[in-house]
Amino acid sequence: MNIQYNISLRPFNTFGMDVHARKMVTIEHEAELLTWLNESSVHDETLFILGGGSNILFTRDIEDTVLHNKIAGVEVVNEEEDHIYIKAGAGVNWHSLVMHCVERGWAGMENLALIPGNVGASPMQNIGAYGVELKDVFHELEAIHLHQKEKVVFQLKDCELGYRESVFKNKYKGQFIITSVTYKLNKKPVYQTGYGAIQQELERMGVKDLSIAAIAQAVMQIRRSKLPDPSQIGNAGSFFKNPEIEKYQYIQLQALFPQIVGYVLAQDKVKLAAGWLIEQCGWKGFRKGDAGCHEKQALVLVNHAHAQGAEIIALSQEIIASVKEKFGVRLEREVNVY
Repeated sequence: MNIQYNISLRPFNTFGMDVHARKMVTIEHEAELLTWLNESSVHDETLFILGGGSNILFTRDIEDTVLHNKIAGVEVVNEEEDHIYIKAGAGVNWHSLVMHCVERGWAGMENLALIPGNVGASPMQNIGAYGVELKDVFHELEAIHLHQKEKVVFQLKDCELGYRESVFKNKYKGQFIITSVTYKLNKKPVYQTGYGAIQQELERMGVKDLSIAAIAQAVMQIRRSKLPDPSQIGNAGSFFKNPEIEKYQYIQLQALFPQIVGYVLAQDKVKLAAGWLIEQCGWKGFRKGDAGCHEKQALVLVNHAHAQGAEIIALSQEIIASVKEKFGVRLEREVNVY
């Protein structure tokens, strides 16, 4: 356990916002987390949980105690004829875990390659990409209740995973710190190549024999061609959720905008491509000061160097307003704002 005071959080968030934390406690083991929580001096502290910092926009300094989760470790905890169960510490880098599994032939995560962040955020956000969501491979997670100081095991139904949603972002927000997540992976892969440009990328790569390694490589190449590297330019990936509308609304929009991009869902719903909507409103490549909209992917807002969180928020509000005016669709932020 490491305790630091008056520390810049710039290295700990992918937007690169240079805000300061009054106090930051770094936890590397579940046992030391419980020990620290049981100290009498902690009882009056308000805690702010920080993982990989890949889905957060800081707009101010943090007066709460920042609890930086760096719990590591990856292990096989169960094996069946068709499945293998992998338990990973919440502080494990997500992409590293994906590649760990791909290299061993454990299928299910390959479409989620190169998503920034750590394991602990995967169920909080129900991360997803290219036709796969975390809930498709989730088995269970362990979390410590910050006030009761007890370990709780959450099964899939307990997490109420939705589109970039979970109980940890709503009902239990700020009450738990996730310490580990267990995933149920397939020994026999079920390939998902029908979403986005995966099939085209596989063809471009000249792949003859499909494999999870080939799919992961295709996903990585697509993401690198569209999305900025946070180490080069500050960003948190997709800033907005893809909005879901009623099918009749989609038909009406399609009549007005024949090129509109939508994916038919169950229950007469259609998911629109937020990036397409934003681009049609002229925001792609926009820059005001150091706050901007990425030149290759309009869904990504960026910090070119020294933008303030408030500037990114102001830009997002302008984008939301313009999309609402043009299409009658309201965008929601995917990034957590603090």
